[in-house]
Parts: sequence; structure tokens; C-alpha cells
Amino acid sequence: MVRMPVLRAAIHLAGIAALACLLWLAIQAGAQQQASNAPAQETSSKVPPSPSPAATPTKETVDAFLKAEWGYINTRTWEVQGIEKTHIEGISRVTVLVTDKGEKEQTGQLVFFAFPDGKHVLVAGNNELTPFGEHPFEDVRTTLQQQADGPYRGSASKDLELVEFADLQCPLCAEKQAYMEKLAADFPKARIVFQNYPLESIHPASFRAAAYGVCVNKEGGSSAFFKFASTVFENQAGLATTDGATLTLNSAVTKLGLDPAKIAACAATPEVRAAITASEKLAKDLNIGQSGGQIPSLVVNGRVVILGSVSYETLKQMIEYQAKLDVVDY
Repeated sequence: MVRMPVLRAAIHLAGIAALACLLWLAIQAGAQQQASNAPAQETSSKVPPSPSPAATPTKETVDAFLKAEWGYINTRTWEVQGIEKTHIEGISRVTVLVTDKGEKEQTGQLVFFAFPDGKHVLVAGNNELTPFGEHPFEDVRTTLQQQADGPYRGSASKDLELVEFADLQCPLCAEKQAYMEKLAADFPKARIVFQNYPLESIHPASFRAAAYGVCVNKEGGSSAFFKFASTVFENQAGLATTDGATLTLNSAVTKLGLDPAKIAACAATPEVRAAITASEKLAKDLNIGQSGGQIPSLVVNGRVVILGSVSYETLKQMIEYQAKLDVVDY
């Protein structure tokens, strides 16, 4: 989800934060050096300079990008003020005037730097990368269609896929399950997937709870998993101690008619640990959940939404808008 004036990164590239910082410093230092050296530069009158290629991206691409990011916000308008080449080959500076006409009209300027690959931009002063282009969420969407393998409810089709990354011991995750229940009712044609992201450093029982959930899904399928998760979320306080966690998890399993001893044995296997670790890695590769405040996150056809930062009505608007952009039925 993009907020003005900061664009939030939705994809992770190894070492990219350091690169982004260096590029930002290089752009600033280069601009100053260029200005100080200007009087000493000479141009031959005999050899005309070669025409410079136009700065990229085009205004149309920037407009399409911002429409994808912000089109669901009826009060927001923008105007691309400039697209200028920088002294770094292939990198352009884009300046956008943004106006929000809410109860009180607000106007601000967004500046970002477009990369030569045409797929990423760096927001000035924030060292954050975000996917860019006419379809900025497509790469994340494709990745999740291929790799999101958690239990799901709703449609078998992945045309409209809502992937939740959550922690079974996270209080906010428990609170936002009300959102997920409403989404299941409001978007019956959506595929709603649960991916484990246990924040074990702050929720000691979360990995164990996730492991039980994986095994419940193996034994009873997606329907059993979502009943298990609902019971665990409702009785989350019981996870606070080791003994309490055992009682809470076993009770949730028993309620399903499954064997707690069998599920506990399954949860302790290397295969289950590997499955949870793979789900965590998937989130990190997409730059989701790098801090506890980003969980729970919901990825709507590639668009990352931090559930703690939006109202349900706004979330619903975003999903409807994304479905229309992707030309899918909801």
C-alpha cells in the first residue's frame, strides 16, 4: 500500500537498501559537483553534442503507476511536474504534485528516482524501494500464485487471491480475523490463503502453534485448519506459558476430533519446521513482516496491505479496485 508522501516497498532484493542509500548520496553529491564544475566546462564549436535520449519513464507510465497505487482514493489527484535525467546513467528524477481533497485540502510534492530496469523506484530521502510500472504488483502476484501453499478458503481459482501472513500468537492478528471473516463473506469468489509468519522473538509459542496448524491442515484439510486457527485466536491468552500453550493447542485439536498426540508428534518433525521456515522466507523475500508492526499483512493480487493501518471499508475499496484493474470477477 502506498501512502503520501512515502511509497512502501513491496519487494525485497538482496543488499538493495545499501545500494539505494549509496545511489541517493551519489545523486546529491553528483549534483553539487556538477554545479561547481559547470564554469570550467568547454564545448567544441566544431562538433555539435550528440542528442541526449529522453528521460524515462514516460509521463504515461508514471500516471499508470500512480493510478494503480492510488486510484481507489477518490479524494486524491496528482500532476506529474517533471521527469529529468540525473547524472547517473539510466536514473531519472520524477516530481509529482499530489493533492488530497478531504475535509481539509492538503497538497504535497512526491519525488522519486526511477531505475533503469523500469521496475523499481527509490523515494527521495527515505531509501525505500517500491515496485514500479504500469502493473507494479504483477511480480509479487505471480510469486504468490506459484509459492503461497497454505490452507485456503473460497475459490480454487487464483484470479483474485488474498494471501494473509499472520502469527497465531499475535494479538492484532487475532483482532483482524474479523476482517478476514467479512472478506470471506463479501468476496465469495476470492481465494483466501493463510501463510504462517510466527514472530517467535516476541511470541514464544507462535512457532509451535504454527506447527500444530500445519499438521491439522495435513490431517483434516483447510476447513479443519481455519476452525483450529479460530479456536487458538479466541484462546490466545492460554499461549502465554509453556503448559498453557500445550493445553490450549491440544484442546483446539481435540475440538476438531483429531488426536492431540499425533498432531504433537507431527509438529515436531523437520518437515513441518521446513514448511514454516519456507513460509517465513516467502514473506521476507517480498519484504513483508520485517518488523512486528507489519503483521498481519494481506496481499491482494500482489498489493501489500498492512491490516493494522487500514479500516475495513478502505480495505474493501482497495480489493474491489484491484479486482477491476486485473479484470477479474469478485
